[in-house]
Amino acid sequence: MAGASSGIGEATARFLAAKGAKVVLGARRIENLQTIAAEIQAAGGAVRFTALDVTQKEQLIEFLQFAQTQFGRVDVLVNNAGLMPLSLIEQLKVEEWDKMIDVNLKGVLYGIAAALPIFQAQNSGHFVNITSIADRWVGPTATIYCATKHAVRVISEGLRQEVGSNIRVTIIAPGATESELPNTISDPEM
Repeated sequence: MAGASSGIGEATARFLAAKGAKVVLGARRIENLQTIAAEIQAAGGAVRFTALDVTQKEQLIEFLQFAQTQFGRVDVLVNNAGLMPLSLIEQLKVEEWDKMIDVNLKGVLYGIAAALPIFQAQNSGHFVNITSIADRWVGPTATIYCATKHAVRVISEGLRQEVGSNIRVTIIAPGATESELPNTISDPEM
């Protein structure tokens, strides 16, 4: 589970572990992962965690190798890491655009590139890519965020068409959700 240190990723990890899934948590905030993993384990769940920066393709490869080593195989990759620093385009917050593209889009691509060979070798696997209802609309201040989420929708659909029936691809597009995502907005007016 990429992006498991808070919000949707954390909730998904807790839910899956409670249902009996063996989960591997990855995110940059290792202290959050330690707390979440301890709580999942205390509730009887099977969990491991490791630091993961989805903007580093080698870290995603290492993350999946870690999961294989810990539990013997990887059946599902949840691509959940994301940023949402909303701003008007005219503010030219290009560095924020770059970060969003690196995390929201390249992070998913790097996850696909790391997991697809594993899934192909197993002849099974499941990608779960978290987008947003923003993958279908564009609004002021959210243009770049919407673009990254739309791109993940398109990539997911193309992947689904290309990989065959033994590898599944699911998109989950939540609406407004209480999480830390708004904390990435740098403009106090937004």
